[in-house]
Amino acid sequence: MLHVARQIAGSPTPMLGVNIGGLGFLTAVPSDELAAALKLLWQGKFRFESRALIAATGNANGIPIKTTALNDIVISRGAASRLIALDVSVDGEHITRYRCDGLIISSPTGSTAYSLAAGGAIVLPTAEVFVLTPICPHALSNRSIILPLSATLRVKAIKTEPATFLNADGQIVGELVIGDEITIHRSRSTVRLVHLGDGSFLEALRRKLHWRGTYL
Repeated sequence: MLHVARQIAGSPTPMLGVNIGGLGFLTAVPSDELAAALKLLWQGKFRFESRALIAATGNANGIPIKTTALNDIVISRGAASRLIALDVSVDGEHITRYRCDGLIISSPTGSTAYSLAAGGAIVLPTAEVFVLTPICPHALSNRSIILPLSATLRVKAIKTEPATFLNADGQIVGELVIGDEITIHRSRSTVRLVHLGDGSFLEALRRKLHWRGTYL
């Protein structure tokens, strides 16, 4: 779905996700309920939901790059088990220099993906925010930050070693060298997802994450 979302970005063509794996927050239909779901679709019992994409531009080792993502842009180390260093600014204001395994810049849709696994907050997929989440930061004070989706983020690679890679929705876009700077912002394009029935994102959270409450 992530690959298709990037391919049809900006198109009115909608996507209906069928879950054949694990949690599947992007998918609207479990695979064993596909037949019933298609009946609802033919009956017009569905709605569309627009999802924001995020874009990344800059240079990677002298090569201009431009990419989009539905879930997240990730800048992370390669196989070497050493920390990378990244300078991060938002709308021209320096935040900090992260020493970490990587940095996840998540769209609202991607808050339940890699960002969640790294300790980031869950946000509604229609929220107008980025989630900036460091991966295993060296400083315990470094925490996930919620930023407006209208913001422009700039991330600069500071160290030559270990290797530092730019990824979009899990796909390697390029390798960054010292001084390379990536600009991340909201894309002008969106994608349309199909939702069936009356299910909501909050209902999906309760069901998929097994939220049952606590009895004392």
